[in-house]
Amino acid sequence: MRWPPRWLLPGSCANLVPVPDHAASRPPLDREALAASTRWRFEVVDESPSTSAEVAARFRDGEQPGLALVAEHQTAGRGRLDRTWVTPARSSLTVSFLLDPAGVPVARWPWLPLLAGVAVAEAVRRSAPDVAAGVALKWPNDVLCHDRKLAGVLLERVEAAGRAAAVTGIGLNVSQTARELPVPEATSLAVEGVVVDRTALLLALGDELAGRVAAWTAAGGQPDEVRASYLRLCSTVGRRVRVQLPGEDTLDGEGVDVDGDGRLLLRTPTGERRIGAGDVVHVRPEQA
Repeated sequence: MRWPPRWLLPGSCANLVPVPDHAASRPPLDREALAASTRWRFEVVDESPSTSAEVAARFRDGEQPGLALVAEHQTAGRGRLDRTWVTPARSSLTVSFLLDPAGVPVARWPWLPLLAGVAVAEAVRRSAPDVAAGVALKWPNDVLCHDRKLAGVLLERVEAAGRAAAVTGIGLNVSQTARELPVPEATSLAVEGVVVDRTALLLALGDELAGRVAAWTAAGGQPDEVRASYLRLCSTVGRRVRVQLPGEDTLDGEGVDVDGDGRLLLRTPTGERRIGAGDVVHVRPEQA
């Protein structure tokens, strides 16, 4: 079976300050604080076309899991279905983690982007408690804040010399103004009324991701714990949605569950359908 090439899915920074009218002051990440992390080998670059592409290339050249490559300015980021994703310099977190889910059967790897989405959501909830109640996950790929996209996750399986690894790319909007966001359906933490320290937020994200991957790997990739955490945050379940399939086909129905393979269970007028992340173009709330 051909491996689906990619999914998008998606510490305390709780000292909130008033949001400026325009995010003119955007300090760089604290490289010294990141270098002290015991969870990841953080590397910060000023600019990168795509951190995920660079991490994948480095893995093929012999890089070991545990690398986290962060770009202050990503100029040609990629999302699901090869959509582009670009943000102003130092306005977001654009980071790719190199993971080795040792001992987890390949059939269970589709849970990784959902697990990463949970990690992003929980890091934001910890770091910005004033908006925690509004943070949710839209199946399969988006981290939302008050129903607008805050972050995305893209996972790729890469192979080299008989080894396999997962490159998990995360883009999280932090200080963009409303005018700097690409679409009206997007948001940032600043737009939501809070400013966080990007370094502390990145460390929180790294801790969440490392801890959840370690627990999932130790359980052999069993989805039970990840699925329970995901369902607690998933706003698609219990909601009527429209699923756009490749081409012009659409499905309307109610999201009723996410099954043990990470597929959305959709109740439609013609019966229940199970939909994999690689089978959809968009999932949106159904319009009245």
